[in-house]
Amino acid sequence: MVSKSMYALGAQPSGIRELFEFGRQRAKEVGAENVFDFSLGNPSIPAPGMVAEAISKTLTEVSPVAVHGYTSAAGSDACRDAIAENLNSRYSTGYTRNNVFITCGAAPALVATFRALADDDGGSEFIVIAPFFPEYRVFIGNAGGKPVIVPPDTDRFQIDFNALETAINERTAAVLINSPNNPSGVVYTEGTIKMLAKLLEEKSREFGHPIFLVSDEPYRELVYGDVQVPFVPNYYDNTIVCYSFSKSLSLPGERIGYVLVPDSVEDARTVFLAVAGSARSMGHVCAPSLMQHVITACINLVPDVAVYQRNANLLYDALTSYGYNCAKPDGAFYLFFEAPCGISAPEFSDFAKERYNVLVVPGDSFGCPNWLRLSYCVETERIKNALPRLKQIIDHLKEK
Repeated sequence: MVSKSMYALGAQPSGIRELFEFGRQRAKEVGAENVFDFSLGNPSIPAPGMVAEAISKTLTEVSPVAVHGYTSAAGSDACRDAIAENLNSRYSTGYTRNNVFITCGAAPALVATFRALADDDGGSEFIVIAPFFPEYRVFIGNAGGKPVIVPPDTDRFQIDFNALETAINERTAAVLINSPNNPSGVVYTEGTIKMLAKLLEEKSREFGHPIFLVSDEPYRELVYGDVQVPFVPNYYDNTIVCYSFSKSLSLPGERIGYVLVPDSVEDARTVFLAVAGSARSMGHVCAPSLMQHVITACINLVPDVAVYQRNANLLYDALTSYGYNCAKPDGAFYLFFEAPCGISAPEFSDFAKERYNVLVVPGDSFGCPNWLRLSYCVETERIKNALPRLKQIIDHLKEK
């Protein structure tokens, strides 16, 4: 016998992965240059040279036992110190290693946090604001919680506070936000964060328990121009941050990130130990030692987002001129656009895939029907070559 729920997850891959696999197969048939795969958020910018140098130096100058052996369950002191010091220097905080738990990327960070905050009786609710990363549903379900979806604000892609306030009740354990956002690329403004903090403070008092704010921040460093990403713990005390170096250092395959539990969180030490216990229960302790050494050495690196910004501007300007309605990206590497001419997002995705070999992800799984995500972390030349096809698609639909 096997778990039916786990079998269902394994047997039904995500829509994003299905498109990606279709693209791989289609490339074998018509040539990779004729397939325009914008499905997967896989950084196309190489990791900074200092990362390779840190790997080489660690392998040659640090003892093999230290490089490949276990660290403490929460991570090495040096890595946790480096992360805390980096945050302190940037955000005027006072964190120490005791606020930081190293994880195998953002996904285990989120799963551990949800499990730490969920009641054992299974009644906890976690509010997710659309549009959102589809795996949030899986992560919350794995924790024994219930996802509660707040509909998207498709005018500005900020937060519909009336809908959010209606969703909060005595069973609400946490609200989950993601900014810069996947899939919209939009950053929540300081005004939005302040309003969110005020609402959660009021609701925490009303229901007699803290409503935590979980801030998923893998794209925090990927912003354009003068856009600023508010550091959420400086606005709301009961904030827990889940972070990954996958995007900022172009290291998605290395699976390294952390959970930050500030001292301002109510019963902070208890929450931190619950995160540690959650990670232990899943076998997600002692993240890869080599990468902890690398992060310690590279913690102050700032990514060069020039290519992403150029791709974003190129796509946004072109698609809006063709007649597409797009959310203007502030960061990350996604363009979110509305399915044109009255067709559904899945219909648009299927038509673009079958007729033009253009792969874009329907927004239904992101909690935002009628919108589609285009991941532009690809070579700029590939975008330039895809633009005529994107124009042909909307021109064809206008004629129908």
